[in-house]
Amino acid sequence: MAPLSWRHHTLIQSLLSRGPLNEDDFFSIFSQLTVKNSGSRQQQERKLFNEFLRKINAELSFVQLELRACRNQYDGHVYYGVVNNVEDDQSKLGTKYTVPQIAFYKGIVEAIIHDAEGEGCIFNTAALYIRLETQVHGANDSQSQGVASQIPPAFKNFSMAQKEKTLDQLVNDQWLCSMPEGKIGIGVRSFLDLRSWFRTNEVPACEVCNEAAIKAQLCPNEACNVRLHSYCLQKKFSGQRVERVCSGCGTQLQGSTVKEELIEEISNANGSSQRRAESSRKRRRRPIQEASADIDTAGDDSPPMSKPKRATRSSARLSAGE
Repeated sequence: MAPLSWRHHTLIQSLLSRGPLNEDDFFSIFSQLTVKNSGSRQQQERKLFNEFLRKINAELSFVQLELRACRNQYDGHVYYGVVNNVEDDQSKLGTKYTVPQIAFYKGIVEAIIHDAEGEGCIFNTAALYIRLETQVHGANDSQSQGVASQIPPAFKNFSMAQKEKTLDQLVNDQWLCSMPEGKIGIGVRSFLDLRSWFRTNEVPACEVCNEAAIKAQLCPNEACNVRLHSYCLQKKFSGQRVERVCSGCGTQLQGSTVKEELIEEISNANGSSQRRAESSRKRRRRPIQEASADIDTAGDDSPPMSKPKRATRSSARLSAGE
């Protein structure tokens, strides 16, 4: 196979330097690099684009990297990024996050995927009060003795101010995202990196695309476990004059789709890097709002994950009853 050209290198560098890019921006960069060579119709250009990606991935596979696409479940847009396909001690050394920060991130992600209602987010305050001790194996086992002494002092001393700073950093780095009404969701980098982790840990999948249904619509029948992404639901029944019913139990589904105003709010909440940094400083000056990866590691700074416990709507109702 011929070596990668400067055009291939530029595409890779654009993702490494800027982080995940949405499909339109990434394809725009590709078009600017190949316009003199292609001068072709959109269909032919798209074919050339796919060939570029296949060639890049064939070369990146030698260093256990992959140029991957994912869909942001909050706005339905496709993003591209470069991820590391291997989790080992060497790759963990490349992260810029400390051990307590990684444990904090893991706790937030697990709290979000445990949401039995498929909202795909938790309140900022709920994230800030997550206990790092829960990330220590056996810390919640009442029969285990001596576990408390095994909890790292850095976990016990991780202050609220440090959590706020880490939360801002995780949002800025796109591991998490800011949502309307003071909530935190999964970031696009996590959707890229945690794909196999979601599958390995049996996170409920969308009935249509079979990807993890973090933000999804649930079947109204509480006895049914079917989940659908809003964009998958829209695509599944697009142009059909048939009743929208659950494929699992036949219950009628609500015709919800991705709302433009929600997409705009999420976009404004995350903004550019500079605006995120400014908002981070402002949030640290304001009082806390009163409201209630097998993992793939990305780039050089992806936080490792552990296996969570699955949550169901029935378990959520039992917890509420208690």
